[in-house]
Amino acid sequence: MTRPRLAAATTYDEKHREREGNEAVMPPRNKKTTEPPAMKKVLWASADKLRGSLDAAEYKHFVLGLVFLKYVSAAMAEKRAQLEAELREEGGWSEADILATLEERREYTGSGIFYVPPTARWESVLERAKGTVEGQSIGEAVDAAMRAIEKFNPSLNRTLPKIYDNGRVDSERLAGLVKLLDRLVFQEQLGEDGKRRGARDIMGEVYEYFLAEFALKEGRKGGEYFTPESVVKLLVEVLEPQQGERVYDPACGSGGMFVQAEKFIETHGGNPLNVGVYGQELNQTTWQLAHMNLAIHGVEAKLGDEPADTFRNDQHPELKADVVMANPPFNISDWGGELLGMDKRWVYGTPPVGNANYAWLQHMISKLAPGGRAGVVLANGSMSSKQSGEGDIRRAMVEDDLVACMIALPGQLFRSTQIPACLWFLAEGKGRHSGWAPGRKGEVLFIDAREFGEMENRTLRVLTEDEIVGRIGDTVRAWRGVEGGRPYEDVPGFCVSAPLGVVAEHDFVLTPGRYVGAAEAEIDPDAEPVEEKIARLTALLREQFAESERLAKVVDEQLGRV
Repeated sequence: MTRPRLAAATTYDEKHREREGNEAVMPPRNKKTTEPPAMKKVLWASADKLRGSLDAAEYKHFVLGLVFLKYVSAAMAEKRAQLEAELREEGGWSEADILATLEERREYTGSGIFYVPPTARWESVLERAKGTVEGQSIGEAVDAAMRAIEKFNPSLNRTLPKIYDNGRVDSERLAGLVKLLDRLVFQEQLGEDGKRRGARDIMGEVYEYFLAEFALKEGRKGGEYFTPESVVKLLVEVLEPQQGERVYDPACGSGGMFVQAEKFIETHGGNPLNVGVYGQELNQTTWQLAHMNLAIHGVEAKLGDEPADTFRNDQHPELKADVVMANPPFNISDWGGELLGMDKRWVYGTPPVGNANYAWLQHMISKLAPGGRAGVVLANGSMSSKQSGEGDIRRAMVEDDLVACMIALPGQLFRSTQIPACLWFLAEGKGRHSGWAPGRKGEVLFIDAREFGEMENRTLRVLTEDEIVGRIGDTVRAWRGVEGGRPYEDVPGFCVSAPLGVVAEHDFVLTPGRYVGAAEAEIDPDAEPVEEKIARLTALLREQFAESERLAKVVDEQLGRV
């Protein structure tokens, strides 16, 4: 018996959902592991060798573009195998109908998976790399594959690199890179929990790992698109984004904040697909990286119609977000402030033309929905500077009770800059209509974490999971009065909740070290009493003096015999 082809407006998945009571057909999202498997490190080392003399900033676009191509091909292959198995198990389908259904674009896009036409699939590109087919060069084949994927998936329009045939990487090296990345095998991978992990999980980790490694290679320039994972985790841990909320990053780089927010929601039992994600990025190539990174992680994001300047070409002018988080560039002086003197966002004062720190803060405040919260990475100078009116702007923000928490970070967290950094947390309606910190009207939580972190290598420090979730995250939750949590207590040397009057006494300087004081010395019950210790050491010193005099006499006697 031959069953008719599916109607043009109905996919097999949609039919299947009807028969199965609208059960979700999206492949299950598996738990992610936190430690990168050795495979990624080996692949990175091999890919880096192939870089030769090419600059890392340019080379990353070749590598990450191929990682994305490998991902979309693998994700489609997973779905295709699942779909074929279901069709054959159900029975009644001719071979022609099965093949036609497997090439139905909407069978994939309807499940959040990109459709990849046959000539653009990884296997076709791999054959070019192996030289087993004639015609296009490997560079021409990859560029053609990128164009074809954009054509069949409009959401990726203008986001994929078409740079592989521009002569910057020779065909031999490019073919080697393709063959190297082909070693990524998805179907056989198991997570730490023993469960099978899909292409999205594995490729997401590979893409993040490669991004981090490229950022390290690029040094200062790498900081423009990548924020260290432990810093992003801390921001998310404090802000606690929830499903159904709108999350915004006005300087989104490669989209790492969104990926971490999605992981947090998923880990805490929420639906990560039920989040509104809005971002903006100025740099064209970084904007492309963000699109690919978020697509691999299954994050559906609105990053604007084009790369654009947040201050002068806001891509989301009507947006009000529940959660705003960002790591904007520190202390930038060429941000065009002289053109924005009367901007409506400067509610607390016009930011100085020579430094954008308070422009970023006020832009994010302007995007907060009622009861919304924001977390921002800034240079330490933002907490105390009084230059060009910054002190007045800070005072106005504090007096309006917008500042919820300040965290001083340890040094060496950022490879891209040696400038000490801090975290600002703002909360609209704190203690009034905000549910985030309902009982903290007129208070600011100060946390001094300058001694936190451990050295990952000779030059780079990372915050540990215990510090992020346990010490800092738990302290903020206690201060906010989260139900089921422990009661909050000030801890000398670490945290203090200061009323606005105390902040005013400090002239609205927000450096946590001013407020938390010194840590109390721990009392050792077995320690020697002070009086006894002084007496013992005094006696010991007298013995040493006597011995010194005796030795001096011996030396004199010996010298007299010479």
